[in-house]
Parts: sequence; C-alpha cells; structure tokens
Amino acid sequence: MTRASLDKQPHEVAAMFDDVAAKYDLTNDVLSLGQARLWRKAVARAVAARPGEKVLDLAAGTGTSSMPFTADGAYVVPCDFSVGMLREGKKRHPWLPLTAGDATRLPFADDVFDAVTISFGLRNVQETDTALRELLRVTKPGGRVVICEFSHPTWAPFRTVYTEYLMRALPPVATAVSSNPDAYVYLAESIRAWPDQAALAARLQQAGWSKVAWRNLTGGVVALHRGIKHAG
Repeated sequence: MTRASLDKQPHEVAAMFDDVAAKYDLTNDVLSLGQARLWRKAVARAVAARPGEKVLDLAAGTGTSSMPFTADGAYVVPCDFSVGMLREGKKRHPWLPLTAGDATRLPFADDVFDAVTISFGLRNVQETDTALRELLRVTKPGGRVVICEFSHPTWAPFRTVYTEYLMRALPPVATAVSSNPDAYVYLAESIRAWPDQAALAARLQQAGWSKVAWRNLTGGVVALHRGIKHAG
C-alpha cells in the first residue's frame, strides 16, 4: 500500500500510481460521476490536434487520454513517470509510443511538439514551475499548451459541498473500487491544496507562456488553461 505525501517526492508519487494502474481509468469514471469522459472531450477540443501534428500528452498514464489525438490524425507521444501505468497502457494500446519521462526533465529535444498537454498530472509534480518551463522548451514556436486540472469551484455554496465530497465521500468510494484507496486520500488532499485558476494562469505566464487564458468546466471543479509559445 503506497500513499504519497503533499511534498510530492517523485518516487512516492510514481509508486502510488504503479499501485493503482490496473483500475485507474475505471476508478476515475466512478469518482468523477462520469465527468472524466466529458473533461477528456473538452481537452481534445481545446488541443484541436490536426493531422500530421506532433502532440505530447504528459502524465498520460495508461494512454486513455491520448486516444482522441490519434483519432484526429496527430502523432501523439504519451509520456508518464509511472512505469506501472505505462506497462498497463502497453497491454491496452500496444501501438502507442509510450515513453517514460519526468515532467521536470523531459526526454525530448527543444522545439519538437506542435501541442503539449497534461491532464490531472501537473498537481502531482513536485516542481510545478520547472515542469511548465520544460513544456515550453519542447514546444515549437507558435505551439500551444493545454492544461486540464482540478481547480476551485466558483460558486461558494457548491465549493463547500465539493470539499466535503472530496474529504468524506471520496475515500469510502475509493475503498470500494480502487486497489489502493489511500492513494485517493492523497489525491483529495492535493486537489484541496492546489492553486486557483488565476494563480495557475500567473504561473504559466511566469514560465514564459503568452496569451494565457482559462475556462471552467463543471462549475470550476476542473479548469482548462491554455497558452501559446511566442513565435519570435
């Protein structure tokens, strides 16, 4: 049984995801009350991958999040630092070029990808700002980033209900459907401690991204942040 702490030691987080790999996608569908699939569709629309483009899908886990980009005709590289997740992904999608990599030291050259995206993974990186700069480094000038991450509900009464769900309802549900319910206690805590929409946008700008904007999904439970790498 492995549970990471909020200081997010990389080996702890990787081991935790190794533990939950087999049932991870199913558990997410249950815990998000089916919203996870809608969020993935929103990411695909925001990335707007075109045939022949190269897309980096960071924190891709088992590769489920990468499938919409291949459907759009892009060449997608799913990358994750949990070898257990990648192994599970290889069983399901043997044709995908699943790649082991750390978000703070990406194993790619400069200016390679037309689009880079990370869904529900940035929150688990120990050095968020380093990861945002690394994503910028591997993106072509004029290329784009899309970040999908849990955020802060905008309506105060709903925010209270949501926080109660995270801390009280999520662990028992996770116990029923996950191989490692303790991992989901960490995930709930990490969601609560994560910066709000404006704070994450500011960090993207500080990392060098331009034209940064965000859009709330499900009332701000999740936010989609976007940015462009300056072409000059």
